[in-house]
Amino acid sequence: CFSGSAVTLPDGRQLLMYTGVVRERQENGAYGDVQTQCLAVGDGVDYEKYEMNPVLDKTDIPDGSSVHDFRDPKMWQAEDGTYRCVVGNRPADGSGQILLYTSPDGFQWKFKSVLAANNNRFGKMWECPDLFRLDGKWVLLTSPQDMLPEGFEYHNGNGTLCLIGEYDEETGAFKEEHDQAIDYGIDFYAPQTVLTPDGRRVMIGWMQNWDACNLRAPEEKWLGQMSLPRELFLKNGRLYQRPVRELDEMRRNKVEYHNVTFSDVISLNGIRGRKVDMELTLRPAEGEKLYQKFALRFAQDEKYQTAVSFRPHESVLKVDRKFSGSRRAIIHQRRSLVNSTNGELKLRVILDRFSVEVFVNDGEQVMTATMYTDQAADGISFFADGTVNMDVVKYDLVSASDKDNLSEEQVAKMRENDGLEVKEYGEAAV
Repeated sequence: CFSGSAVTLPDGRQLLMYTGVVRERQENGAYGDVQTQCLAVGDGVDYEKYEMNPVLDKTDIPDGSSVHDFRDPKMWQAEDGTYRCVVGNRPADGSGQILLYTSPDGFQWKFKSVLAANNNRFGKMWECPDLFRLDGKWVLLTSPQDMLPEGFEYHNGNGTLCLIGEYDEETGAFKEEHDQAIDYGIDFYAPQTVLTPDGRRVMIGWMQNWDACNLRAPEEKWLGQMSLPRELFLKNGRLYQRPVRELDEMRRNKVEYHNVTFSDVISLNGIRGRKVDMELTLRPAEGEKLYQKFALRFAQDEKYQTAVSFRPHESVLKVDRKFSGSRRAIIHQRRSLVNSTNGELKLRVILDRFSVEVFVNDGEQVMTATMYTDQAADGISFFADGTVNMDVVKYDLVSASDKDNLSEEQVAKMRENDGLEVKEYGEAAV
């Protein structure tokens, strides 16, 4: 079994819905995997499979649809107290579709409609769907496989797709008004969302992709990781994302520089590390021509680095990990077209040991990547071809495990030391 979702039942129990996989003999005599949807009930620790599993099988999909690609149920409770779920599926034409199901109690399910059909526009199979209301619109998220590139919006291979539009509860139809990628980087797939008690829609994604899912940090015992939780909102008809506000509570040791003007490679005192939350504002230096390129380099030493670079003449932002120590012929670069006027750009860059998440222009776009560079490579530097003027604020991030290992006195001391004075710079030393 794999992949699913959960709701809390009226009696307080948790109801899990997941994809079950069984091997069945096919018409040609060969055996193949058949995917079904199943339930389990529990208390958050122990669960018992529902005796009537599977609750959705090959009899519950449209004629001609694949029984081998029928997975990833996302379940929720509707406003009237009944239940809905969306499931990814492959129709007869080989592309993707999202199926909608309804239930009066979360246990008895029936097919409602084909909520959305790919019609071979965005890749093939659509995985891990999610449907929710956000800021007056309905949002459908899914992760298409085998995509073809479309400008800078969609890249080759396994990607992410956000459809914004209207959903008719009566007919079960979704009317698309806008499409966009969810993440423009290398490693972000299969995101899912939850609604927090205070009304925020929060998303988390798998920080990996099927083309490099076995890539791991040498000597580490874990494989793969998840993104930071991100708050979602709509602005100007687009999906925006920002790190959850709770991340601010993990910030320590503020270092802030204003008006740093440079035209080569510089490093700034107090700015280094691999668990870092950093905000940058870029602009051309006053009286200077528009710069050709800016680059932020991190996880850096004499041998290794990963970089985020920006070329204002093209309005292209790039993440590049080819010098991160990778020995595999995997994807090492991604580019995104960003909004920039006269070379001005805002970035929030969050490093979490083996990953980077870049939030562009207050969350208009996000680029995510992993880099399995040795932790000793903790340098951070800035590069300009031309003359750049920059503001930068950097915080160290204290993880939950770090805080558990600190005494109350140590935590209090860290809070006392939060923040250095703001420094005004004219021409920074190289």
